[in-house]
Amino acid sequence: MRGSGQTIVAVVLAVALTGCSSNSLTSSATSPATTSSGGGSSFRERMSKMFFGSPEEAQAAANLADPNMDCPLADIRAGASTLQINTGAEKEQSTLRYQATIARLARECAVSGATMTIKVGVQGRVILGPAGGPGQMELPLRYALIQEGPEPKTILTKLNRFTVTINEGQTNVPFLQVEEGLTFSVPQRVQLENYVVYVGFDSAALQPAKKEPPAKKARRPH
Repeated sequence: MRGSGQTIVAVVLAVALTGCSSNSLTSSATSPATTSSGGGSSFRERMSKMFFGSPEEAQAAANLADPNMDCPLADIRAGASTLQINTGAEKEQSTLRYQATIARLARECAVSGATMTIKVGVQGRVILGPAGGPGQMELPLRYALIQEGPEPKTILTKLNRFTVTINEGQTNVPFLQVEEGLTFSVPQRVQLENYVVYVGFDSAALQPAKKEPPAKKARRPH
């Protein structure tokens, strides 16, 4: 593996904003809703500049890339770039409350001893549907580090729930969610080259947990 110590790399993967419903409007001028899972703020600040700053600020943040660092790729999980919430079971345009879409990802890696930590920034947007209104929306993001191959292997998975607030008069808001705690043991380089961090909405996490039926009491002998 190339690089050692506290070497860090930041890489952006630009993805077209897809899956927007026909009621999609132009971007609002509001600041992005920013949430973080983890400690420091420097990565979060760089992601904000990279995604929402001026071209000069975005380029400066991207210039932190170090070609000597083997940092696993980050990609949006197929079929999980968009989350739609409806008022009922029927997924129709008229019942759409809001739609959230992941637009771009960025990641940063650091090695300390025998462990590697990946930080991931997720930029996207929430758009109100015909049945939506101002308020808070909970978004569930699933991160999964996978070793690709003939038989893909899950190294770790993590669910992050965060809220995005749409105020009165807003039709859509951007968001930036930052995960700073994906840590794992550094494998051999030939294995690390097949590691990919997949990010996507986990709609199943919004379903209420099923209650376990109460245990039947054993009958006392007469």
